[in-house]
Amino acid sequence: MTRITLNKNEDRRIKSGHPWVFSNEIREVSGERTAGIAAELYDASGGLIGVGHYNPHSLIAFRLVSRKRDDIDSVEFYEQRIAAALAHRRSLYPNLDTFRAVYGESDFLPGLVVDKYGDCLSLQLLSAGMDSRRELIVAALRRLLEPAGIIARNDVGVRNLEGLDEKIELLWGEIPETVEMEENGLRFGVNLREGQKTGGFLDQKQNHLLLKEICAGKDVLDCFCYTGSWAVHAASFSARSALGLDISARAVALAAGNARLNGVQDRTHFEECDAFERLRSLQQEGRRFDVVVMDPPAFVKSRKNISEATKGYLTVNRRALELLQPGGYLITCSCSYHMGREAFRDMLAQAARLARREVRLVQICSQAPDHPVLMSFPESEYLKCFVLQVV
Repeated sequence: MTRITLNKNEDRRIKSGHPWVFSNEIREVSGERTAGIAAELYDASGGLIGVGHYNPHSLIAFRLVSRKRDDIDSVEFYEQRIAAALAHRRSLYPNLDTFRAVYGESDFLPGLVVDKYGDCLSLQLLSAGMDSRRELIVAALRRLLEPAGIIARNDVGVRNLEGLDEKIELLWGEIPETVEMEENGLRFGVNLREGQKTGGFLDQKQNHLLLKEICAGKDVLDCFCYTGSWAVHAASFSARSALGLDISARAVALAAGNARLNGVQDRTHFEECDAFERLRSLQQEGRRFDVVVMDPPAFVKSRKNISEATKGYLTVNRRALELLQPGGYLITCSCSYHMGREAFRDMLAQAARLARREVRLVQICSQAPDHPVLMSFPESEYLKCFVLQVV
């Protein structure tokens, strides 16, 4: 097996639980150097740290899979790891049929994401190590879950950093054009072939319940609505009206379909538009809302564009605050890891000043627990959801 030796004092972070080794932390590599090859990792004094996947073409050159000499090229290994991940989800959601089944490093399977939508699975192989073991992973998933179909949503840019191409592949069985999922007693249609990420967003299910106590009889605005989950939840919680905005015609059509699916089409309306521009025109029209939800896609793709992305967050949140009635609520989110919690809070304080609104912080939330945060791996916590009230 390929042997990797770290530079002196470069073992502290990984021995503390972090699963990544960067290329500049490695002193020596002996043996095969094929991208994704299994390798043993040693500290500078020759002590074994563990085994994992090595990729000489990536900045993250080694991803730790086990701290023991496990056979990480066997179906049994992946079956055991995935079974442990599933047991955790079923303890959280004993009656839920749609959830994130595997969340990469947080489930000790770095580079692998598996989302379960009923009897269909949508996965992402984000590292060369996991991509080269797709047959083992599919075999383990079939044994454990007996899915009707497994699709790989590998159309993500992070694969380029691993020397991998972007594509969508059917790995097993059949995937229907639309899959129906349940969340908080509501039903949503999801397109696993063409939808964002793995087809849908499963990390906000707890946060959607924030609407329950604040939107009855109120007018709600859902910006970047995608499949309309916030708007449909609001209407189901007795909102007087819910307006959803999204730039994608396909998303707007799916959102309207989800409203009909849940019998709330009479109190929901969806517009295909640029949310930045529509927020401005809503103010010019004199429209006001009691609740505004701001749940945009990740503006911050890397550290180098934090400044530009912060301007985007600042613009939409300032305009959202300007549209709120006195006493109204802003539920605003960022799914960008590089936009830290304190930086997000500071941006919201600035947005309030620019909007000339006094606001109070009501609550701060994160991602749903089927996206577990590994304390030794801060990169596993990405979602921030702030609830603010205009006073």
